[in-house]
Amino acid sequence: MVTAIIFSIIFALGNAGVLFLSQKCFGRLPQGERLERIKQSPNYDGKQFKSLDSTVNIVYEKSKLQVWKEFLFGDGSNVQLAPDEPLQVLRTDLKSLPKDKDWLVWFGHSSYLMNLSGKTFLVDPILYAGSPVSFVNKMFKGTDVYKPKDFPDIDYLVISHDHWDHLDYEAVVELEPHVGKVILGLGVGEHFEYWGYPKEKLIELDWWDKSSLGVENFEVTATPARHFSGRDLHQNKTLWCSYALKTPKRTVWIGGDSGYGKHFAMIGEKFTDIDLAIMENGQYNKDWEFVHTMPEYLGKEMVELNAKRYLTVHHSRFALSKHDYREPLENAKRAAQESGKPVLMPQMGEVVYLE
Repeated sequence: MVTAIIFSIIFALGNAGVLFLSQKCFGRLPQGERLERIKQSPNYDGKQFKSLDSTVNIVYEKSKLQVWKEFLFGDGSNVQLAPDEPLQVLRTDLKSLPKDKDWLVWFGHSSYLMNLSGKTFLVDPILYAGSPVSFVNKMFKGTDVYKPKDFPDIDYLVISHDHWDHLDYEAVVELEPHVGKVILGLGVGEHFEYWGYPKEKLIELDWWDKSSLGVENFEVTATPARHFSGRDLHQNKTLWCSYALKTPKRTVWIGGDSGYGKHFAMIGEKFTDIDLAIMENGQYNKDWEFVHTMPEYLGKEMVELNAKRYLTVHHSRFALSKHDYREPLENAKRAAQESGKPVLMPQMGEVVYLE
């Protein structure tokens, strides 16, 4: 969100903004056959993708003067956005973890590595930066631990959407030789082809599309989310997704970013055997209440999904919004009580075995 404000400011600077936005890291808008496919999507209105529920984004409705003022000087709130001291992150040897057990390692924010029935899934890896400029969306001290060289070969790279805090250009380019396939939303493949990924590596899905992943007893379904997309001034030209991932042992729901909406109940009714639901919890405020989960809805979302257990992400690594950096962990505890289901709360870098 803050990155989008940066773009508005840079755009106002004229030619400097044009040069800035022409960098390869911003990706490329869908074109050719991919654009024609997008035009056939029931979730595309002829100009942009839309969520099932309306997503009024108040940030873009404020006056430019107000946006600039809040970005440069804050909004007057007096909360601790970031820790004073470096956070403790466990340094796990990811390459030595067993392939015959199901496990998950969370790296902070929405980045995590899973081994499921012998296949590795890396979700939304932010390993270098969550922004195109170094002074915005800086990682909390101590959380910049893991780099692409630390990862085993990745069978499936999973991208929920193309925002900068979920799609790290430098990381995915460096990872490419070690990635088997990429699971992503419709249109996001344009960025990856532009960055050197061969088209045959891309599994590009519209909501409710399924893919067998080319492996027996594995299947992924792209499911809806209530969010938006864009790496520059163009919004909603690519699709944002959550995913239901079925493996021989379990179903894992990868939530991506989403405000509360009717899709949570739809997903819970369609996938009645979710073992683990990984949900957004953090970087929220009233301006973004339709595109991020507000604390009062987290427990309700859990009830409607009706998973066996939960893990909340999108917190503990960046201060993209104006809440205390510790607040999402309290939200998770409260939501566990409301849902009556366990919520996993691992330390960053800790191995969680899924039994």
